[in-house]
Amino acid sequence: MLIQLRGSGQHYAWGSTTAIPDLLGCPPDGRPLAELWFGAHPAAPSRLAPGGALDLREHLDTDSGREQLGEQVLARFGPHLPYLLKLIAPVAPLSLQVHPNLEQARAGFDREEAAGIAREAPERLYPDPNHKPELLYALTEFRALSGFRTPRRALELVNGLDVVLADRLAQILQTDPTAHGVRRAVTMLLTPGEVRAEEVSAVVDACAQRMGTRGASLRIDRTVARLGQAYPGDPGAVVALLMNPVLLQPGEAMFVPAGSPHAYLDGLGVEVMANSNNVLRAGLTPKHIDPEGLLEVLDCVAAPPVRIAPEVVGRTRVFYAPVEDFELSVTTLTDEGWTDFPGHGPRLVLVISGAGRFRTSESETVEAGAGDAFFVPATAEPVRAMGRAEVVQATVP
Repeated sequence: MLIQLRGSGQHYAWGSTTAIPDLLGCPPDGRPLAELWFGAHPAAPSRLAPGGALDLREHLDTDSGREQLGEQVLARFGPHLPYLLKLIAPVAPLSLQVHPNLEQARAGFDREEAAGIAREAPERLYPDPNHKPELLYALTEFRALSGFRTPRRALELVNGLDVVLADRLAQILQTDPTAHGVRRAVTMLLTPGEVRAEEVSAVVDACAQRMGTRGASLRIDRTVARLGQAYPGDPGAVVALLMNPVLLQPGEAMFVPAGSPHAYLDGLGVEVMANSNNVLRAGLTPKHIDPEGLLEVLDCVAAPPVRIAPEVVGRTRVFYAPVEDFELSVTTLTDEGWTDFPGHGPRLVLVISGAGRFRTSESETVEAGAGDAFFVPATAEPVRAMGRAEVVQATVP
C-alpha cells in the first residue's frame, strides 16, 4: 500500500523563493518557501492526495490508521508517527537555537500547560512534550553553525580583535578554559542588559576588518560579519565566534542532538527529526526569544559537529542517527531492474530528483517524480522501485 501525500509549505521569511520550487519543477509564486513538511505533526500535517478529505494525522487517528503504525511503534510511541520529514531551504540565517531532551520537553510542556499559555502563542517554548533531535542531509552545499569549539580555539579567535566585548570574552576564557567558562561567556552575551548593541557592532566590524587582512579569511569571520549585518546589535552574532562552522557537501549528513546550539545559514537539504516543534531561541531572529530558557537546556561541552557516515546496502545509503525515533536512507534508482528499499515500520518516501515507478506487493505501480511523497504502512511489504531517481526514506529503527 502506498498512500500519496502532499507536503505542507512553510513560508518563513528566511526561506528561498526558488530552491524548493526548482527542485519540484514548479514555478515559484514569489513567496519564500522555507520548508515543505511531510508527516503528521499537528501544526502542519500532510494531506492525503490526490484530493483526500483527510490529512495524515487524521488518518492515523482512525482504527485502520493506528494499525498501519504497527505494534512496535504503538508500544514505543503511542498512536503517533514518531518523526517528521522536511525539505528545508534557508537563504538567510535561521535563529540561534537549541532543542530540549525528552525529560526537559515533558517538564516544560507540563509547566506551560499549567500556566495556561496557548500552544500557538508566540511566547510558547514547549508546544508539545517531545524532544527534537534532528538529522540534516545536504542536497546542495549547506552552511551551518553547530556546537561549541574548544575554549582554547575560541580564545584564539577573540584575542586580537582589540575591542571591549572581545576582551571581556578573552578574560573569561583565559580564567576558566572549560565548558563552565564557555557557559559564563554565553550567559554574559545573552543576558539582557549585559551587552550593548554598539559593543556587538564593534566585534562584527573587527571580524570584517580581520577578513581583509588575512590571505585566507576565516570562515567564521565571514559568518559573524554576515550575521551582524542581518541582525545589527544582536549578541547572537558574537556567540557564533564560540561555535563550530560547518560546510556540508551534497550527500553529507549532520546530526544535531538535544542541547546542542546550532543555526542553519543557507543551502538546500532534507531534514528528519523527532515529531516535535520545540525550539528555544536566543537571538538572530524576529521571533520570540528566551535566552534564559535556552541557557537552561544548553550543552556547553566542546564537541565537533556530528557528521554521520552512511552504511551502504546495495543502492541505498543508510544514515543511522543515535535515537529511537528515526533513521534516514537515500536510494539511487537505475533502470537496471527493481530495487528493494531497506527498512520497516511506518515509512515516508520522498522523491528528491528524477522519476520512477514505485510499488509494494499490495499496491499497484505508481509513477512519481521530484516532490512526490508516500506514506507506507508498517503492515506493507518493503517498497520496490525502478527508474532514474534519488529517493529518501524516513523509517523507525
